[in-house]
Amino acid sequence: MNFILFLIIGAIAGWLAGKIMKGRGFGILGNMVVGIVGAFIGGFLFRAVGLASYGLIGSLITATVGAVVLLFLIGLIKKA
Repeated sequence: MNFILFLIIGAIAGWLAGKIMKGRGFGILGNMVVGIVGAFIGGFLFRAVGLASYGLIGSLITATVGAVVLLFLIGLIKKA
């Protein structure tokens, strides 16, 4: 059940990040991957600055922040 919840949070976070970054979404599977990778990036960034997130909303915020950072980095790489 936790794995399914992890995938759902990843998909929502990827979708939200795509909306925040002005339509840089990658479809449902791509958004899920971006959200899952973003969750790891967000967790690392939050720990680095001393923040902690708990619960469903905290996980969603962490994953979304990480996914936005990931999409930003992907945009920089595509421009280069």
